Amino acid sequence: MQATGRLRGALPGIMTRSTGNRSSGRLLYWLLLPVFVISILPIVRLAFEGVFVGGVPSLDYFRDVLGSGATWQATANSLYTAGLGTIISLVIGGAFAFLVALTDVRAKAALVFCFMIPMMIPPQITALSWVQLTGPSSALLNAFGMAPPMGSPQPLYSAEGIALLLGIQHASIVFLTLRANLRMIPREQIEAARLAGARGGRLWWQIILPLTSPGLIAGTAMAFVTALGNFGIPAMLGIPANYPTLPTLIYQKLAGFGPSVLGEVSVLAMLIGAIAICGVAIHHRLLANRDYRLMGMVGRPLDIRLGARRSLVETILWAVLIAILVVPLMALIATSLVPAFGVKLNLGNFSFGAFYEVLFVQPSTIRAFHNSFLLSVGAAVTLVLVCLPLAYVMVRKPSKLTKLINLLIEVPYALPGVVLAIACILLFIKVPVIEISLYGTLGIIFIAYLARFLVIALRPVMNSFTQLDPALEEAAQACGAGLWRRLRDVLLPLAAPSAAAGALLVFLTAFNELTVSALLWSAGNETLGVLIFNLDDSGDTVLASAVAVLVVLVVIALMSCFQLASRRLPKGVVPWQT
Repeated sequence: MQATGRLRGALPGIMTRSTGNRSSGRLLYWLLLPVFVISILPIVRLAFEGVFVGGVPSLDYFRDVLGSGATWQATANSLYTAGLGTIISLVIGGAFAFLVALTDVRAKAALVFCFMIPMMIPPQITALSWVQLTGPSSALLNAFGMAPPMGSPQPLYSAEGIALLLGIQHASIVFLTLRANLRMIPREQIEAARLAGARGGRLWWQIILPLTSPGLIAGTAMAFVTALGNFGIPAMLGIPANYPTLPTLIYQKLAGFGPSVLGEVSVLAMLIGAIAICGVAIHHRLLANRDYRLMGMVGRPLDIRLGARRSLVETILWAVLIAILVVPLMALIATSLVPAFGVKLNLGNFSFGAFYEVLFVQPSTIRAFHNSFLLSVGAAVTLVLVCLPLAYVMVRKPSKLTKLINLLIEVPYALPGVVLAIACILLFIKVPVIEISLYGTLGIIFIAYLARFLVIALRPVMNSFTQLDPALEEAAQACGAGLWRRLRDVLLPLAAPSAAAGALLVFLTAFNELTVSALLWSAGNETLGVLIFNLDDSGDTVLASAVAVLVVLVVIALMSCFQLASRRLPKGVVPWQT
C-alpha cells in the first residue's frame, strides 16, 4: 500500500514532465514553418510564375522559351563549360587530396590552407585576376616585356577559358570531400592487402579507389552543380565574348527587359534547376550502388612514404599553387597600381591612387563592405540559432514531415543561385497578407542567403547529433531535466564545434557572394561581389582590381585568424583543418 501511494504521488510529476516535453516538442516543430517559407515556398512560387499566365494555367512561356534557339545554345554552353570545368576540378582537387592525405609530404597544413583560398575568393575576382594576367593589356606581363602584341585576342574570352577558371575555382570542393574519405582508410587494411599480394596499380584500383569512391562521386557532383550555377566567371568572361550560358542569359534578360520577362525567366530558371537536380539524382544513384564500409574503428591513417620522390612531389604541389593562386593575384595587384588599364607598370607610374579612390572618395566601397559583413554575420548567427534546435528535431524526432523537409532544404543549395534569386523576387516583391515589398532592400538578400546556406549550417549539426549517444540525453531526462534543459546543458555544448564550423563556412561564403545578390541588389544595397562586377562592367578595371585586392586581403586575414586560433578552439571548428 505504501509503495502504491508513493507511485501515485510520483505520477503527477511524471505526467507534468511528459506534458512539458510534448509541448516543448510541439514548439520545436514550429521551426519547420519559417524553414518552409524561406527555403521551399520561393521555389513553389517560381514554378507558379512559369505555369500560370494571368492566373490561368498555360504553356505559353514554355513554348516560347523552349522553342528558342538561344535557350538551347545557352544550355549547351552551360553543360560544356560545367562538364569540362568539373573534369579540371576532379584532376586538380583529386591529385591534391590523394597526395596530401595519403603521403608523407611536409607542410600539409600550409598546403591545405593555400589550396582552400581559391574557394573562399569570389569567382568574379578569380575571373578578374586571370584576365589581368593574360592578354595584351596585362600590367604584369607588360612590366616584364612578355605581353602579346596589342590587338591580340584575350584567350580567356572563350568556352575553354570559362571552364579552366571554373575548374580552378571548385577544385577545393573535390579536395575537401575526397580528403575526408581518404583519412578514414586505415593503414592496417592496406598492409593486409599487400601481404595478400596486392601491389601498385592493383592496390590502387581494387582497394583505395573503391573505398574513396563515395567522396569522389560526391565531390564531382557538387563541383558540377556549383559550376552550372556559377555566374561570376561566365559573366566576366562569357559576356564580352558573346558566349551565353543559362545564368548569364537570365541576367541579361532581366537587365534588359525588367519584370516583363519574369515568366520566361522562370522557365529558364526551372530548366537550370532541372539540370542541377538531374546531376544530384545521378550522384545519389551512383552512391546507392556502392557500399564500401570499414568495419570497426579506424586505426593509424595510411601514410605512404615517398622516399627520394618526396621533394619532387612537394615542388610540383607548390608550383601548382603558385600558378593558380599567387601569379593571378600578382597580376591583380599590378593592375591596381597603374594609372589606367593597359598602361605598362614601372617605377614612374607606380601609384596607390586607385586604393585611395575606392576607400576615401567613393562611398560605395565602404558601404559594400558594411553590407557584406552585416549580411554574412547575420546569416551565420541566425542559421546557427535555427539549426541547433532544428537538427535536434530532424534527428531525435523523425517523422514523415521532417524527412520531407530534410530533403527539400537541399533544393535552394542544389539550384543555381540565380534561380533562387528569381524565386525570391517573385515571392517577396509583394509579401502576401502584409502587402509589403522587400525587393530592393537588404532584407530580400538576407532571406535569400538564409535559404541558400541553410543546408551548409544544418548538415554538420545533424551529423553531430547523429553521432551522440542517446544515453546521454536519457540519463539527463531520468534526472528530471526537461527538453530545453537537456538541449542547453547536454546536447548543444557537444554539437557546438560542428555548429561553429558550419557558421564559419556560411560567413566566408556569404561575405563574397555574387550569384544570388547580382539580381537582388539596388542602389545603396550593394555587396562586394556586385560592386566588383559593376566596376569592371562599366570599364573601371583599375578600381575593380583595387577593390578585389582589398577583398582578397580581408579573406586571407580572416582565414589566418581562424587558422591561428584553431589550436585553442575545439577540434572540428575550422573546416579545413586536418
